[in-house]
Amino acid sequence: MRFVDTNILLYAISRDPDEAPKARRANEVLAAGDVGLSVQVLQEFYVQATRASRQDAITHEQAVGLIGAWRRFPVQPTTVELMEAAFATRQRHGIAYWDAAIIEAGRLLGCSVVLSEDLDTATDYDGMSVHNPFASS
Repeated sequence: MRFVDTNILLYAISRDPDEAPKARRANEVLAAGDVGLSVQVLQEFYVQATRASRQDAITHEQAVGLIGAWRRFPVQPTTVELMEAAFATRQRHGIAYWDAAIIEAGRLLGCSVVLSEDLDTATDYDGMSVHNPFASS
């Protein structure tokens, strides 16, 4: 199973013609079905997708509907265990707390790969690797 970062979900709904290749790739990733998410990722998606300044913003109802549909995938809750693991990963790797929480949510779900364009693909995060699914787009 692969853990999906927020940017994958945002590209999946993008109507920006310049992002069409990324939108196709993001939807392929989701259609494969072997992905996991976290409450953090779903919250970030909601905030960014409904942001008034977003050119192709969606409504509250649309965002909630999509989140409901994506809950068919395993979703890692935000827990004290996750938070403490993210603190340690943040300290060990010198990354932002929220990025560390993404990595640790994936680990808790049993994933070994995080799909993201925002994290360093060259770093081994204690057995978790990062793959940018858009690198060839």
